[in-house]
Amino acid sequence: MAAALKLACVLAHPDDETLGMGGTLARCASAGVEVHVVTATRGQSGRYRDNTAHPGPEALGRIREAELRAAARILGVHDVQLLDYMDGALDRADPAEAVGQIVGHLRRIRPQVVATFGPDGGYGHPDHIAISQFATAAVVAAADPGYSPPETAGSGPPHAISKLYYMAWSAAKWAAYQAAFKRVVSKVDGVERQAAPWPDWAITTVVDTAAHWPTVWQAALRHESQMMIFGPLGHLSEADHAGLWGTQEFYRAMSLVNGGRRRETDLFEGLR
Repeated sequence: MAAALKLACVLAHPDDETLGMGGTLARCASAGVEVHVVTATRGQSGRYRDNTAHPGPEALGRIREAELRAAARILGVHDVQLLDYMDGALDRADPAEAVGQIVGHLRRIRPQVVATFGPDGGYGHPDHIAISQFATAAVVAAADPGYSPPETAGSGPPHAISKLYYMAWSAAKWAAYQAAFKRVVSKVDGVERQAAPWPDWAITTVVDTAAHWPTVWQAALRHESQMMIFGPLGHLSEADHAGLWGTQEFYRAMSLVNGGRRRETDLFEGLR
């Protein structure tokens, strides 16, 4: 009997699972794929509503973890695990430890497909860039029988995934995000970073998630502490919501089961 299909998403913050790839998670879960989310931080350094009664990093982390788990249930996620790093400092985490933790989860979950942020971190966010690097390294290390740091104890034997994907942003999708959120930037060391859309020819995979945007919006609403940021989404028309969530684009960074320049419509193409 064929192994059950499993997707592991390795992300940086609560709400990345929803705003980053919620439509894909909902679609996969509805099709019987076992979806797992590994999140590096609890979003402790984020805003809290309008910031007038901020509960502090530790309390906010507990709030945002609960919001993450509530959103994941709506999306149909099978399991959520947190790595317990500090929001905003992931690029300063010990790489060996972070990679080891992710390897432990990959060997435990045994997914065929892993998805994470691209090397650009979406819009240059250091945490997003760090988790992309850690997840990519973990995919390699998870398959290595000689790799067994303490973080992998009890997680199971080596495991080779079949496909690795990076989130990609087309020019049209970025325009839709900018229209909804205004200007999305990340300021790092005094330098302002903004997304550079992927060229259309570099996008290997476009997943039709139009049927699932209402689910994504319901999941987004569970991130209540962030509603000052997400609030503008509540005023969008159905057409605007469809523009944001109707498709999701990816770059197939590695595949053992398919290739070529024909555009995919499914992360599990070549595996079904």
